[in-house]
Amino acid sequence: MKRINPEWVKAIQSGVNPCPYFELQSMRIADVSWGRARLEIDLARKHIQPFGIVHGGVISSIADAAGFWGVYSQMEPGYAMTTVELKVNFLAPTKDVGQLIGEGRCIKLGRTLGLGEATVTNSAGKMVAHATTTLMVAPHLALVNQDKLPPKFLD
Repeated sequence: MKRINPEWVKAIQSGVNPCPYFELQSMRIADVSWGRARLEIDLARKHIQPFGIVHGGVISSIADAAGFWGVYSQMEPGYAMTTVELKVNFLAPTKDVGQLIGEGRCIKLGRTLGLGEATVTNSAGKMVAHATTTLMVAPHLALVNQDKLPPKFLD
């Protein structure tokens, strides 16, 4: 098992957390390690749908991102990935105005496809969703400033 460079994680957080979609959702990467990722959304009124609960799209977004970063953490440097399938099971509604926490995990990473999973919990620790995500290696994509990132893995 490789070890993720903490400086790479900080650089990823600095580059990804302020991206427009993450800012729109008030979402951030809290941590990334080998085969794992933790993302958080600070819930606000903007996340609530007309029936007074957090919109499923918000839950899907954090599940997708958590699963992605769990798998991407094991991807060799210089490669990119994109989601090609996302399956979400919504397990409980949440009216929480605290946080959503997405915990992602790599199930398998191959040469062209990766499979990840994510659980989404609310601030009270109640699981509100479980998801699986299929990711495709996309060599034509790259993170912004990818060439300026510190080494991804420690020796």
